Amino acid sequence: MPASSPSNTNPTRTALLSAAETLFLAEGYDAVSVRAICAAAKANPAAVHYHFGSKDQLTIELLQARLAPIWAEALDRFDPEFSDVRDLVDVVLRPFVEIQNDPHGRLHLRLLGRFVLGHPDATWTDPWFRLDRWSGVLATLVPGLSADDARRRWALAFQLILARFGDDRRLSASAVHALSDFVVAGLCAPATQPTEQENE
Repeated sequence: MPASSPSNTNPTRTALLSAAETLFLAEGYDAVSVRAICAAAKANPAAVHYHFGSKDQLTIELLQARLAPIWAEALDRFDPEFSDVRDLVDVVLRPFVEIQNDPHGRLHLRLLGRFVLGHPDATWTDPWFRLDRWSGVLATLVPGLSADDARRRWALAFQLILARFGDDRRLSASAVHALSDFVVAGLCAPATQPTEQENE
């Protein structure tokens, strides 16, 4: 799986990201301490906090650097005027399918899935990791759908996608097809107006 280098070339930051990646993929996010990351990077025990602020922020930067480039070009080219929700879901799922075929890539997906599902309030900086970008596109594609409802739909869709691809087992072609159909149906459902009781 191709992996981009983090944009910041500070050698200590790079060493910390590399050490964290190796440890996370081998042992899992929760089992790895900040102290272990610093030790593996041969850095000061406070280096993670100095350079990233927290282990969570280090992980966010790592995942964005490794995975965002795999989606960025196709997603930046996506034009809602000439596409539909199925096209968008295909653009999202295709890299997941390709990545899961690589054993190292599957470890990245497991890390991504478990981190995102365990840290729903993580502060992502890459636009394609933020729900606002996705909700705006979906609201354009589904008539009458508000940005808030689009955001809720994408939150549920990504939870499902990440749970399925973050699992240890590789998804079969038929499972990917069923997942795609399910996600498209949920995202495309007609917009509904809240009832008076829901508004109270």
